[in-house]
Amino acid sequence: MGIGQLFKSMLDSGKVDIERRYEILRAAVSGTMSDFHMARDRKSGQIVGLKILDKKKTEQLEARFKGLSKPSEGEISMQMIHPRIVVTHSFGMTTKGEQFIVMEFLDGPGLNSCIIGRNPILDGNRLALMTQAAEALDAVHQAGYIHRDVCPRNFVCAKDGKSLKLIDFGLTVPATPPFQQPGNRTGTPNYMAPEVVRRRATDQRLDIFAFGASMYEMFAFELPWVRGSDGLAAMSHGASEPPPLSQYYPKIRPELEAIIMKCIQAEPADRHASMDSVLQQLRRIKSEDVD
Repeated sequence: MGIGQLFKSMLDSGKVDIERRYEILRAAVSGTMSDFHMARDRKSGQIVGLKILDKKKTEQLEARFKGLSKPSEGEISMQMIHPRIVVTHSFGMTTKGEQFIVMEFLDGPGLNSCIIGRNPILDGNRLALMTQAAEALDAVHQAGYIHRDVCPRNFVCAKDGKSLKLIDFGLTVPATPPFQQPGNRTGTPNYMAPEVVRRRATDQRLDIFAFGASMYEMFAFELPWVRGSDGLAAMSHGASEPPPLSQYYPKIRPELEAIIMKCIQAEPADRHASMDSVLQQLRRIKSEDVD
């Protein structure tokens, strides 16, 4: 073996042949940046969620932060240890040069599916789900990160609708000045804070805005603004006062409505100061509906 071949062999030694290591049990669900599989680990027999990142798109995203030593999605995911956050088992590189992440397989509906289908499992469970979502996001913030893609799609519910977990740290960045500069417009447009789409400096309060928009939709089955499919739609966020949530969900407790409406204020200074503040207020509320 020549020196070049030996060096390549050393580089490849830590890479994983996905097809040999994992048995794919369910056809891939394709996302914007990755494919997600239900798989069986051939070594342990464990059923897992297997996320394989699109190589080109991942490289394009990481190029935005060149020189900033941004942790990879796998590295960030491994730090997120909380009962309301999906468990990440491992991460690495495939023999094809793709990043992959192995996590617990969550066999339940996405919150977005529950909203689209107006699933009755949400009835009586919304306050609990909102509190758990706040706990998950508070844990992300306490760990020193901004999730940047908070939306119903990234919460997976249990089959009975009584609990959920936060997933997907593909757009997550450290909550430090180099990563909070204007210009990073990543995220899901329908839940995007005004400061993101208008290329202003950001902080963790952009997650609070997206959380509020997601929870508004969970109660109302409508967004607080006109739905769109690209960044142009997000330009309307904050342009006018959103309709009161009680217009769509009349029986909501006023104090719960107030928490959500404060989350989606156009100016970050007018929102809750932190997810911890949101969480403390939620824990004082005993039910989602007026008696």
